[in-house]
Amino acid sequence: MLDIKLLRDDSPRIAQNLADRRARVFDDLGPADGPDWAEKTVGRLTMLDRGYLALLQRQDELRRLQNETSAGMKAVGKLAKEEQAAARERLVEEGRRLRDEERQLGLDTEKALAERDEWWGRVPNLTHPETPRGGADEDHRELRRVGTPRDFEAEGFAPRDHLEVAEALDLVDFASGAKVAGPKFYYLKNEAVLLDLALQHYALQTARRHGFTVHVTPDLAREEILRGLGFNPRGESTQIYSVANSDLCLVGTAEITLGGMLADTILEEDQLPLLLAGVSHCFRTEAGSAGQESKGLYRVHQFTKVELFAFTAADEGASEAMHARLLAIEEEIFTGLGLPYRVVDIASGDLGGPAYRKFDLEAWMPGRGAYGEITSTSNCTDYQARRLKIRYRPGAPDGTKQKPRFVHMLNGTAVACSRALVAIFENYQQADGSVVVPEVLRAVVGADRVFGAKRRAGAT
Repeated sequence: MLDIKLLRDDSPRIAQNLADRRARVFDDLGPADGPDWAEKTVGRLTMLDRGYLALLQRQDELRRLQNETSAGMKAVGKLAKEEQAAARERLVEEGRRLRDEERQLGLDTEKALAERDEWWGRVPNLTHPETPRGGADEDHRELRRVGTPRDFEAEGFAPRDHLEVAEALDLVDFASGAKVAGPKFYYLKNEAVLLDLALQHYALQTARRHGFTVHVTPDLAREEILRGLGFNPRGESTQIYSVANSDLCLVGTAEITLGGMLADTILEEDQLPLLLAGVSHCFRTEAGSAGQESKGLYRVHQFTKVELFAFTAADEGASEAMHARLLAIEEEIFTGLGLPYRVVDIASGDLGGPAYRKFDLEAWMPGRGAYGEITSTSNCTDYQARRLKIRYRPGAPDGTKQKPRFVHMLNGTAVACSRALVAIFENYQQADGSVVVPEVLRAVVGADRVFGAKRRAGAT
């Protein structure tokens, strides 16, 4: 959630940001590219805020009138005796009326604040000035490419997609997954299980080497935590699985559980930056996804992920430096895996509500002949901290404590195992159908190549 002062002091900036992100707050104001919809959105938000402020002003006025009534009661004794009874009765009645109005006004004010914050909470974060503007794939800005894709034609064979490779080697079972849990659920088998565990181990060891405290996080979180981090836990458009008859949801990322750890907490400045890493199962409905991009392991309902999370001081320079650091760690991980990738600066229309700026790593996927997203890292500034009430006490040069400020919060994917497997199967496939195991994973996998069922049986 943004600071409401931005709406009061710089509403044109909010309108421009809504337009840049094509973010709709009110469904009845037309499409995000319609005429004047952003200005109309800001106008309605301003009206809600002013309604709330008017109620606060009336509360102040009521308190003044109550003070006057109390002072009047003290002055009754100075009146002539024949006037005292009538004056006292009039003041008692006025005090009763003011108390009744105060109770109702309190309810009205609480309701007005909740309504304002409900809609204000749907306004996305501000956008970094260097973020490319637009909402289409071609609007993203490619920053660099690392590694050279293999020339399979020169090697004398055509690459297969990861699903063909994995099924031929008996590494995945989507049919059983669908029978037990439904479409887009699956079983990993044989060496794929060890590869999945090896990826987790590799990412966690890398995170520890960079100073992150590692965790295994809960797979469930309360709705209020999801909302605080900018996720929509209910409704038709949600990607979240909810648990019936409870306020719990299955998490789609450890960003939720790591970010929620410090809700309602005030840190000391010397605790920052605070670096956390967490491994969790991730559950996503992936509603409406279809096509080649969704094939096999690329877009599934459940996978395992290692997430990086950072809390920094409320300084744009500090959080931007941390954002660059998270990106560098992601690049280190995928360079170590020997996978060709590119870094993309995500355009404003595809940032998601909490992100101020977002970078994606996209690995080359020979099976589709294109790059596909494998990680992302976002700087959310104080957008999430404001709703979760995560603050820190800045220290002054003279040692005195200042008013607490909201921290900046950042997240980054160390490895999403299912997508990393896609890239490994496709980039490391061989002409004989086997898959070479990346060197950094071999100690856990216990082999340098996956040959499949026949060779596996022969080895035993």
